[in-house]
Amino acid sequence: MKIAVVGATGMVGHVMLKVLREQSIPITELILVASERSVGKVIDFGGMECTVVGLQTALEHAPDIALFSAGGSTSLEWAPKFAEKGTIVIDNSSVWRMDPTKKLVVPEINGGLLTGDERIIANPNCSTIQLVLALKPLHDAYTIKRVVVSTYQSISGTGVAAVQQMENERNAIKGEMAYPYTIDQNCLPHCDDFTENGYTKEEMKLTNETKKILDPSINVTATAVRVPVQGGHSEAVNIEFENDFDLSEVRRLLHEQNGIALKDDPTTNTYPMPLYAQGKDAVFVGRIRRDESQANTLNMWIVADNLRKGAATNAVQIAQLLIDKNLV
Repeated sequence: MKIAVVGATGMVGHVMLKVLREQSIPITELILVASERSVGKVIDFGGMECTVVGLQTALEHAPDIALFSAGGSTSLEWAPKFAEKGTIVIDNSSVWRMDPTKKLVVPEINGGLLTGDERIIANPNCSTIQLVLALKPLHDAYTIKRVVVSTYQSISGTGVAAVQQMENERNAIKGEMAYPYTIDQNCLPHCDDFTENGYTKEEMKLTNETKKILDPSINVTATAVRVPVQGGHSEAVNIEFENDFDLSEVRRLLHEQNGIALKDDPTTNTYPMPLYAQGKDAVFVGRIRRDESQANTLNMWIVADNLRKGAATNAVQIAQLLIDKNLV
């Protein structure tokens, strides 16, 4: 199995390599790809030294699967070229997600849609993945009408420049700013660019991708906030159902959902936090309670490592599913 990782030297790329080492994918050739300034760099992969190459060189290798995490413009230009070679591209950017001809996949939810005919598969947004994984069993049981989500998103979702900005601020060092304001000891209600309707792109991703993955009839509204946490996205979620629910049944459904870890016991201060999620693949759910202001409505708190399940792990799980089903 020839696997390419495009964007191997970036934050998500590093985590992809870590997850690939942890999985049982039978890699016979690993092709590490990055920008021209990183070509020639040697990266250790479980004792195997791999030299970083450029996109054209990787294309000539004709990998079986290419995991892309190099930004939208790179994916838009190069993913079709790899697809033409017969490579299955699993893309972590946003450029293919809402394309009606491309599947937007969270393996635990809709991995069964994959047939092997796909050549470009979209990886959802990090905040969407953890949200829909928790919503899916509840939608199946009670039918979701509306979701109100407020996110508390790690700076690692922006990239290494944002991590450096916060480190500089905490050490009183002046440096490059990834954000328009200080992030240390601050919260920015501003994730990605603003759109014409006043929402940010991140907020609209949550809305549009949730509809595509789960059900277009679900109404979703979001507020996305960047917080001074280095790893792990958190979400406060309010869910209105068509039908009433039983809290113990809700907990059972979430506990039985593959990929969910339930942390929900206020008597012992047990609830999800980014500190628990870092380095883990599970999506953690807790603070489960009725919304006492409205019928058939639930509140809960969802946390996940945005670089793992929110990006790298989900992409690798798609690759593993394709291999397990002999679709590649």
